[in-house]
Formats: sequence, structure tokens, C-alpha cells
Amino acid sequence: MALMPKRVKFRKQQRGRRKGKSYSASTLNFGEFGLKAMESAWLTDKQIEAARVALMRHTGRAGKLWIRMFPDKPYTKQAAETRMGKGKGSPAGWAAVVRKGRVLFELEGIPHDMAKEAFRLSAHKLSIKTKFVSRGGQS
Repeated sequence: MALMPKRVKFRKQQRGRRKGKSYSASTLNFGEFGLKAMESAWLTDKQIEAARVALMRHTGRAGKLWIRMFPDKPYTKQAAETRMGKGKGSPAGWAAVVRKGRVLFELEGIPHDMAKEAFRLSAHKLSIKTKFVSRGGQS
């Protein structure tokens, strides 16, 4: 089941800007270990789900996972072989706007080396550079 909002006020949104850093979600708030974004991007619902599956598969569903982002921005695609003009395309999927410094996932209840490897595997599913962070400051 893909991540997406239950309802939205408007079907289509403008693209917006991704400049700046994330200040509100830049620290670990729930778990012991986390995966932090090192650059800004849109992460699609499929990428987030693929990273979550990779995490769960490696940890063997041990520990607790928090997903600190949600894809609530619709992105559109123009139909194939369409001429220029003719307006904005129809909604194709959902994306989460992720700014540099945001903690994407948090984990607790598993050993340090297992968490590091799980986040390494899940980072390959995302289209941005990431960094492993932990409460103790060790990386």
C-alpha cells in the first residue's frame, strides 16, 4: 500500500522551491539511530516504501521504526507524445519535500552495527546522499 494523503484540498500543486536547510526535524527525537538527508530533493512514495522494506528486511522486524517524512505533494506528468501547451498534466504520484539536514528514518531497539548496515541498505533506495546518525555521537 503506497503512502499518500487520504484527502487533499487541491489536486495539483505548484513545484515550489527546495532551497535552505531543515531546522525542525534535524535531530533525533524518537529513536537511538537515524538516517539524515545531506541534500534537498523530492522523495517519492515508492522510494520511501522501498527504503522501509529494505530496513525491515535487514532488521528482521526487530526494534521500532519511525518514518519522519510524508509524501503529501502531488506531482504531475504530461501524457507521452503530447505536443507543447495544452496545460498541466494529470497527477502521477506523491512526493515528500525533503530539505538538507532532515532526519528521514529513526530506529531503536537494535544493535549499533545492525542499524548502520540496515540504513546503508535503505540509503541505496533513495535518490539523495544521506548520513548515519546516532544519539551517542558515534557514526
